[in-house]
Amino acid sequence: MINKSKVEKSTAQLVFDKMMTTDYCSQWMGIEAVSLKEGYCKIKMTVHRDMLNGFGILHGGIAYAFADSAFAFASNSYGRIAVSVTGSMSFAKSAKEGAVLFAEATALNVGHKTAEFDVNVTDEKGVIYYRFRGTVYRKSDNVLNV
Repeated sequence: MINKSKVEKSTAQLVFDKMMTTDYCSQWMGIEAVSLKEGYCKIKMTVHRDMLNGFGILHGGIAYAFADSAFAFASNSYGRIAVSVTGSMSFAKSAKEGAVLFAEATALNVGHKTAEFDVNVTDEKGVIYYRFRGTVYRKSDNVLNV
């Protein structure tokens, strides 16, 4: 008889799961978690035709939304509700239909009330397409209790 022990999910995974239940934009983008831990998130998505702009490349707003999702999952991964107060993006390369992109968010500075994160959006080879930097306000409420 095999003894199956209960595997406990990390806070970051629990937060991701809870947020995704009502994050309809991230659901629409087809976001999947690759790696989640405190202060860090790596997600992926595939660029679909309905994400393209008039030039046949990924719409800038969708690229921003993808990076912003990684930013949100990473900044809330500590368990405290974190909401964006600033965000900016630079566009290094254009993604086309069918491209598989990864957004990797990393904490730079985490204080009691604010935190700053970088997000790099890359392809499967690690080529950078978009760079995002954002700051969040950290509330005292727990993500898992709302």
